[in-house]
Amino acid sequence: MIEQDKRVESIRELWKRWLDARKEWENHAREDIDFYLGNHFSPFEKDELESRNQSSIPLDRIYSAIEQFKAIITSKPPKFSALPREDSDSDLANVWKVILEYIWNISDGNEVFKQTIHDYAVTGLGYFYAYVDREADYGRGEVKFTYVDPFRVCVDPNARSRYFDDSTGMMLSTIFTKFQLLDLYPQLSEVNEETGKMIIDDVEGYSEDETFPSPMNERTKGSFTPDYIKDFDKGEGSEKYQLIESFSKTKVPYYRILDTTSGEERILDTENMEKFLSDPDIVEAVEKGVIDVVQVQQTRIKLTCTLGQIILYERILNTDKYPIIPVPNIWTNTPYPMSDVRKNKDFQRFLNKTMSLITSH
Repeated sequence: MIEQDKRVESIRELWKRWLDARKEWENHAREDIDFYLGNHFSPFEKDELESRNQSSIPLDRIYSAIEQFKAIITSKPPKFSALPREDSDSDLANVWKVILEYIWNISDGNEVFKQTIHDYAVTGLGYFYAYVDREADYGRGEVKFTYVDPFRVCVDPNARSRYFDDSTGMMLSTIFTKFQLLDLYPQLSEVNEETGKMIIDDVEGYSEDETFPSPMNERTKGSFTPDYIKDFDKGEGSEKYQLIESFSKTKVPYYRILDTTSGEERILDTENMEKFLSDPDIVEAVEKGVIDVVQVQQTRIKLTCTLGQIILYERILNTDKYPIIPVPNIWTNTPYPMSDVRKNKDFQRFLNKTMSLITSH
């Protein structure tokens, strides 16, 4: 059996803490989804209405309002612009404008945008996720973006920035089946010489509920949400595993190199700095003060990917921004915003009650 990495234990504990902190918001958001799907009554309310010979059929106005809102917001794709700081940057600004439009197109940006707006309107929080597709363009790689379900993301509850910039970290959970993982990471199918089993067979499975919460209201509309279909497949290879991508801030050294004779300045990371100092002439110039070297610390995002009790990989992203970008709706100065559905649920309940009484009488 593979021993658990200590880093995995700390990530799991932090995931559990942040998940527990958002439970109340999660319950509200799940009820908002129920209202959007037309499931407006709790089991108790449905039984009570039927006992009074009153209708439990909702007069649903929320669904059409949300769909109309989504259609208006996403009717046209966004237009990108990049402005030069000075006249010499105009050509470069045009290049960046084309690059942004290209990334939007290869990422199927219109559909991604619609789904993010859907989460924004219904649960109060949508997420974009930027990543590098390393298989794209025959291994050359492409920068892309997609959306992620808000229930899969956990952030520090002490964050107060609208876009969670001040959060100590972000975590993204994905539940995979065995076959899905083997498709993504073929190296997990390699046989362990000591046990004679595939590596994935020694990885701890995921026995908890799915990250998508259970419904709060009676399922009257036959809605097949992820919580309902999670156990539909019970065959071979359907075992579940949790993959957590943990993003945290770290300090990385950089070096500011100034040639005092020409005034030319360069910025180097540690690897390039070592190559730079491998030249004896450069070392001599540094000692004489011809080249001035200043070490500075810069914030970067560290990604630690865990699967079960093991670390799949770690890397430092060359950015100080989290690749998970929140889109909060009614912001409450916390990572738990409100949705348009939640603001209108009381009015929807009033309509339902009025309809029920009219039908009864």
